[in-house]
Amino acid sequence: MPGPGSRPNGRRVGGRVRRAGRYPQPPSGGRVHGGRRAAPVPSVRTRVGPGAGRGSGLERAAGRAWRLLVVAAAGYAGYLLASRLILPVVAVFVALVITAVLRPPVDLLARRMPRAPAVLLTLLGALALIAGLGLLAVVVVRSQTGQLGGQVRDGVDRLEHWLEGPPLHARTGTLSDLRHRLGDLLSTHRQAVLSTAVTSAGWLVEAAAALALAVFCAVFLTHSGERMWHWATDLLPPRNAARWRRAGHAAWHAFAGYTRGLFLVAGTNAVLVGVALAALGVPLAVPLAALEFVAALIPLVGSPIALAVAALVALATKGPVTALLVLALIVLIGQLEGHVLHPLVMGWAVRLHPVAVALAVAVGGTLGGIVGAAVAVPVLSVGWAVFRELRDEDEPRDGNGNGKGNGGGRKG
Repeated sequence: MPGPGSRPNGRRVGGRVRRAGRYPQPPSGGRVHGGRRAAPVPSVRTRVGPGAGRGSGLERAAGRAWRLLVVAAAGYAGYLLASRLILPVVAVFVALVITAVLRPPVDLLARRMPRAPAVLLTLLGALALIAGLGLLAVVVVRSQTGQLGGQVRDGVDRLEHWLEGPPLHARTGTLSDLRHRLGDLLSTHRQAVLSTAVTSAGWLVEAAAALALAVFCAVFLTHSGERMWHWATDLLPPRNAARWRRAGHAAWHAFAGYTRGLFLVAGTNAVLVGVALAALGVPLAVPLAALEFVAALIPLVGSPIALAVAALVALATKGPVTALLVLALIVLIGQLEGHVLHPLVMGWAVRLHPVAVALAVAVGGTLGGIVGAAVAVPVLSVGWAVFRELRDEDEPRDGNGNGKGNGGGRKG
């Protein structure tokens, strides 16, 4: 019931009657005491004191964690899809490699002639170079086949005498028994050897089909790759097209730089190995140098494997001393490749730590064998380049257009 001196729709404050709607209401979260407005009450989510920010940090960590889980799930789904479509995936990868290698001479020739004849002329020149190197290797092998058998028999005899002497003192006829056991093993498992040969023949057919598809795609990528990429990004919403276009340019710059640098490093290794093997008198120096070039395309592990094969040939033909010299060559070329060639040639295009390269090769080899080991480092370099491009784009900029989160970042 209203008391005396009060009116409906009002209340007594400080001896006076305050009517509803006459005085301004306090803001949300504030109170009025004695005519003065109190500070607003903090909300439930606001933390005051030493524990401030812990909840927001946990929320950010949780958000990043589930995003990483989504990215990992998408990557695993992509891996499963690529393992099902191994032939077209390998063909596209090889086409990108061919495009990265042939693009500079095509651009150079396109300044003096139309681009289509420049692509055709460059492709024919590359095929002629590969055919010439293959013909040279075949000629060298055929010319040395006659004397190679005698050198191998003499080398095996020398190795057997060396094993029988100090410090090993192996039993007489150890290598002869080993050869007989190897022959018996092949005879016993002849069916398995034949089935493996048939499977390898099937792989050769698939490899030839993938190579033909790769060359076909490389021709169009070299001729009009930029127009194809712009057409693909124009299908996206306008606010995302420019972002994807920049990411694609960064990815191609990293992939092309890595591929050209890797071919340059592999060619340098092959020349050094060929010259060293020829100086030591090891037969089949040219084919072994070609093997070194192909194997060096797999970082860190390819070159030592090829040089180990060269050491076995040196051991069988020239004896243990020459084989030890070839092993020393493995160490020397590994140091030269890791400390001189890779930092100088590929440091400007790909900035990856050697530990990251080694882990990428290990993971790729575990998941995809030789193919996985070969493509792991390019995939990692492309992903890192795209991440850097998008991160630099999202960085806050100062008044001069420089990023603030990366020591000034890149200039806009």
